[in-house]
Amino acid sequence: MSDTVLQVGPGVFIIAAVWIAALLLMTMILRAAGSARLGVIPVLLLTVAFTLGLVFFPRSPETPPPFKEIEIVDSLLIGRYVLLAVVSVVFLVAFFMLLPFHFLEPVRAKALRTY
Repeated sequence: MSDTVLQVGPGVFIIAAVWIAALLLMTMILRAAGSARLGVIPVLLLTVAFTLGLVFFPRSPETPPPFKEIEIVDSLLIGRYVLLAVVSVVFLVAFFMLLPFHFLEPVRAKALRTY
């Protein structure tokens, strides 16, 4: 796909730009005094409606791609989860072995001042 940047289409950037503009506008409106602050509500509702419209009614491609996209398969998935489980167990064992040393640390009494 030649019309993507960072593997996302232009709709994501349009939504981000709309929300940034709406947040800037709402910030300026909130600095107003009196009941003008209530202008934030329509701006927020319009932004939400615009976002929902772009999300639920996306522009579909006019022609399907002529090739099948490459499917990436993670063949090391089970190995990674086993390694994560082993590291987690070692961490928990080490933590619970060091925990008594923290709670059993001696607290020395302070000497009273004698005059």
